[in-house]
Amino acid sequence: MKKTILIIGAGLAGLSAALQAAEEGCKVKLISSMPSERAQSVMAEGGINAALNIKEEDDSPEQHYEDTIKAGCGLADPNAVWNMTQAAPELVRWLHRIGVAFNIDDHDEIDLRNFGGQKKKRTAFSKSDTGKQLMTALIDAIRKKEIDGQIERFSHHSFVTLHLHDNICNGCVIQDRYSGEMHSLIGNAVILATGGMHGLFGNTTGSLANTGEVTAELFRLGIPMANLEMIQYHPTTAAIGGKRLLISEAARGEGGRLFAKRDGKPWYFMEEMYPELGNLMPRDITARTIRQVRTDYPVYLDMTEISKDRIEKKLSGLLDDCLTYLHQDIRKEPIAVSPGIHYFMGGIFVDECHRTPVKNLYAAGECCCQYHGANRLGGNSLLGAIYGGKIAAQTACLESPDQTEPFFINKETLVPTEPAHVPIRLHEILQKAMDVVRDETTLKTGLAQLQTLQGSRSLLGQAMIKSALARQESRGAHWRSDYPLQNDEIGSKTTVAVYDGTTIKISFAPIPKRRCIQ
Repeated sequence: MKKTILIIGAGLAGLSAALQAAEEGCKVKLISSMPSERAQSVMAEGGINAALNIKEEDDSPEQHYEDTIKAGCGLADPNAVWNMTQAAPELVRWLHRIGVAFNIDDHDEIDLRNFGGQKKKRTAFSKSDTGKQLMTALIDAIRKKEIDGQIERFSHHSFVTLHLHDNICNGCVIQDRYSGEMHSLIGNAVILATGGMHGLFGNTTGSLANTGEVTAELFRLGIPMANLEMIQYHPTTAAIGGKRLLISEAARGEGGRLFAKRDGKPWYFMEEMYPELGNLMPRDITARTIRQVRTDYPVYLDMTEISKDRIEKKLSGLLDDCLTYLHQDIRKEPIAVSPGIHYFMGGIFVDECHRTPVKNLYAAGECCCQYHGANRLGGNSLLGAIYGGKIAAQTACLESPDQTEPFFINKETLVPTEPAHVPIRLHEILQKAMDVVRDETTLKTGLAQLQTLQGSRSLLGQAMIKSALARQESRGAHWRSDYPLQNDEIGSKTTVAVYDGTTIKISFAPIPKRRCIQ
């Protein structure tokens, strides 16, 4: 009998996992609250990293590895990062073969652009709509498996809880969003691919449909979370209706320049402060620098020097977004920018094979803590999602038991619906406490305020703040003004948060040592 793999989430990580599990000969049940076409992955703009070495820059997967580890400030699992960067070139070529419409250069090769934190051109892209192209190709591949009966879709179904017994997972409970009916699903393994915790903060570049409820429910059940304090602020975003519009790093990769209006003249502060990489410094450094400059001067991103031909071929999606939502033409005027929450490096604690500490339970994509350490390189999120989904599925198909036991819904174990007002207050507290720069006072104030709220998302928010309090140093995306230096004695470890049913406990786990490469 074929094994059944339950996959929660149908963005890039979920689709990649579903496709791999089907290729491994397993039956897949793909559960999502909305269609894949509305997944946050569609919103990704800039590109996907792979050291294809087609720009005569002597690039290599080894250099991609080194840049990723350096950007992550030593917190990423070196074995997982090594495996991902080694696999990246063939992964991108495979994506091209299955229909991803990457930009092609004059030599009929996949075109590559510069991206932050990397000296070499290694970011493959499709104008500024890379996420849409990746999702379109994977959705098409998944539909073929659906027709063959290998993948069964459960659209408009929300995750409710896991079925756990003696630290073993053998399924989950889902709810039909139309009828309200609960269903028990039995599986040999469960893979979580539910995206980042944007709904806890509200004012982010991500989809607010990513409510964080799944991660919060797992945390309530006692599943460990790692590096929750590591929240990436994208340096260049603009306000639109309670959210942030991403002004893609691709704009700076194609020649966009950050400047401040100082004494009536443009001050290109990134180029002055960081002459080696200038506007393409890693995101944590760029975001903090913009925040500091903005205390005295407004900051803008100038794309008017980029040729109209290059904008049409490589940034047309960004042009359309700015015209539609900001009513500004990037070809004619600079855009006012400021940092905004963009990506969660922390999440469900997994190992390099994407196992959680619960048997038969795996996680991939932004919902888990893997590959990015304290700061993610632009272009590594799409790579990590697709590669991570594949690895999670391979591991699940190989290791999960051949048989599972049936179970039934115990309604007494289900969490009551949170009060409607909680998320809004939660947004306010977390946005203030977990800002680009933090200190003990703001963190403790936020923690005390969260403790007056109810619900699993408030509990997860408390774990974020307690993780930030425990990391008494500054590293990557976590910047403490009261501890401005990096402390390798206490800091070169993973922050682990666990809820035991009564108390949130914070500990530190060592980073795995890199294995010798034969």
